[in-house]
Amino acid sequence: MTWLQCRRAVALAWALTLNLVKLAVMRASGPWTAERRALWLQWSCRRVLSSLGIHFFVQGEAPRRGLLVSNHLSYLDILIYSAAVPCVFVSKAEVGKWPYFGFAARQSGTIFIDRSSRASAQKVAQEIGTRLAVRVPILVFPEGTSSDGSAVMRFHSSLFQPAAANEAPVTAAAVRYVVEGGVPERELCWYGDEEFLPHLWRTLNTPGFTAEVRFGASRVFVDRRTASAETHAEVVEMRAEEASLRG
Repeated sequence: MTWLQCRRAVALAWALTLNLVKLAVMRASGPWTAERRALWLQWSCRRVLSSLGIHFFVQGEAPRRGLLVSNHLSYLDILIYSAAVPCVFVSKAEVGKWPYFGFAARQSGTIFIDRSSRASAQKVAQEIGTRLAVRVPILVFPEGTSSDGSAVMRFHSSLFQPAAANEAPVTAAAVRYVVEGGVPERELCWYGDEEFLPHLWRTLNTPGFTAEVRFGASRVFVDRRTASAETHAEVVEMRAEEASLRG
């Protein structure tokens, strides 16, 4: 254990405790609406990022409603995007069972999906359609899983259907990890069969970690496959542009 890991572990524990206190205060002070849930999550995620030593930088204008779609590198993306913009996530069902984080996800209004169940996908699509009327963007990772960042995997189009059916705005976004000292981005990605705790422990020992988020322009699509293909191309382009600027 390094001094940096020890210090950040203590800071993380303190941040998680403060998040619960903030939750109790906010729930006692008024209706637990989607907007207030998203604001609590944003407050919480900013403190967790600070405890982990992760800075974030935003380019473009964050959407205020509609569907927000992004590439997916790690569970850290949830912290980063929520810190950047109050939003609601669509997440795999397993997250709801995680200690602490599952509870936090449920309190923030996360929509859980069992990707192995067609019935679950249909139910989630209906839930997204209902929530698109709320002035909080719904963030989905259409790749369906996280990757090592070497390429943006194909976007699954099914979760675009509610936005197309309701003519709700869709916004593409791209996230990138930049670490000092020439450390490759993939070293901070969480993918494959890696366990959660070893990855978190490595993150605690990573100096100079900055996450870059770039938002594109919001657009309306009337076809889910067109929405999927065009936002995928946009995310790929944004990732390539960021890489060339740093290259």
